Amino acid sequence: MQRKPVLIAFILLMLTCGLPLAAQANTPSLSLNGFGTLGVVHSDEDQADFVSSMLMPRGAGHTSDWSAEVDSRLGLQLTANLTPRLSSVVQVVTEQQYDGQFRPAIEWANINFDVTPELSLRVGRVILPVFMNSEYRKVGYATPWVRPPLEVYRTIPVSSIDGLDVSYRSRIASATSTLRATYGQSDSTFPYTDSAMGRATAEARAREGLTIGNTVEQGNLSVFAAYSHYRLSIEDFNPLFDVFRMFGPEGDAIADRYNVDDKSFEVISLGARYDPGNWFVMGEWAQTSSRTFLTDNRGWYISGGYRLGAFTPYLTYANQRIHSQTSTPGLSQPGSEALDAMLNSLLQGQPQQKSISLGLRWDFSSSMAIKAQFDHMNHEGGSRGYLVNSQPGFDPGGSVNLFSLALDFVF
Repeated sequence: MQRKPVLIAFILLMLTCGLPLAAQANTPSLSLNGFGTLGVVHSDEDQADFVSSMLMPRGAGHTSDWSAEVDSRLGLQLTANLTPRLSSVVQVVTEQQYDGQFRPAIEWANINFDVTPELSLRVGRVILPVFMNSEYRKVGYATPWVRPPLEVYRTIPVSSIDGLDVSYRSRIASATSTLRATYGQSDSTFPYTDSAMGRATAEARAREGLTIGNTVEQGNLSVFAAYSHYRLSIEDFNPLFDVFRMFGPEGDAIADRYNVDDKSFEVISLGARYDPGNWFVMGEWAQTSSRTFLTDNRGWYISGGYRLGAFTPYLTYANQRIHSQTSTPGLSQPGSEALDAMLNSLLQGQPQQKSISLGLRWDFSSSMAIKAQFDHMNHEGGSRGYLVNSQPGFDPGGSVNLFSLALDFVF
C-alpha cells in the first residue's frame, strides 16, 4: 500500500485557492517549476537487473540491455506564496514505482510558516533530511553525478515523511548553521523475490520517525551531520517468523532477533563538501543499525571533480559493508533445514559492494546538462549488490560494469 496524501493535497489546494482572496494586499503569488532526467543505462550482467532504488522491480541487464527506467523521472513543483510569512508547496514526481509502472506520486505537500526570519515550521509531507543532498537527491541537475552514490543513498530509499518539520537558522561568527528536525511517519511498498511466490511486494511502515540534522556553512565549506530513529515494521515477513515460533523457545529467540515488527531502526550520517568554484570535493558516511534481518551496515563515498569551462570530469569511490552476521546456524531441530535456508537467504541478500565511478558532465545550457558515467562495482561476501530480478544463471559475488547517459534539466 502506498502512502495516501489526498487529504494533505486537498487542504493545500483549498489554502492556495482561498487565502489569496483574503490577502490581496500582500500580493500573493503562484509559481510552477520543474526538473527531470532522461537517462539510459547499460549493464554487462545479463542474469540480473541493476536498479537505482530498492523500490524498483526492474532495470538494466536481464530485462533490458539498455534501460531508460533506472534514472528517468519528471518533477513538477507548485509554490504558493500566500503572505510574507505563509507559503505552501506541492511537488509531484513521476518515476518507476514498485510495480514497474511510471506514475506520479506526491513527494512534497506542505504548509510553511515563518515564525521569525530564523525559525520556520512546516506541516504535511516534508523532506526527510537524513543525507547531505537529501533536498535535491531526485534533481539530477543539482548534483555532479548521474545518480547519488548508492552505497550511501540506497540505504534509506524513502526521501520524504508525513509530519512536522522545524528549522532554525543562526549565525556563529562567520558561519551559518541550519538546525533541522522532523517527526512523522512513512509507508512504502517495495518488491522482493519470494522463494515460493516468485516476485512479490511488501510494505514497510516507519512510525515515530525522528530526524535531527545540522548543516554548518562557512565560505566554500559545508559540513553536515544527522541522526534518525524510527520504529520499523514489515509485517509481510511475519509468517516466516511465526513458523520459527512453532519450534518453541529456540524458534522464539530467532524470531525475536530477526523479525521486523515494531523494531528500532537508527541511522547516523556525516558529510562534508568543499567547493571553491573551479573544483570540488565531497564525501559522506552513513551507518544503519537494527536487530533485524536487514543487518547493520556502513557506507561511504568520496567524490571530486574539476571544472573546465562547461565540462566537469569527476571521480567517485564508494564502499558499503555489513557489520553484523550474514548467516545463522538456525534451529538445531531436525526438519528445519528449508526454514533456516530462507532466513539465511534474507541475510545474505543484503548488499555489500565497493565501486569506482568515472564521469563527465557537460553544461551546454544554463538549465540543461548531459552526463556520461562509467561504474565498476565489485560485490563482496557473496552479495548480489544492488541487482534485482536475478535469474537461475546468476552468480552472486562477482563484478558489474555500467555505462550511463543522462540529460538533466530544470525549468
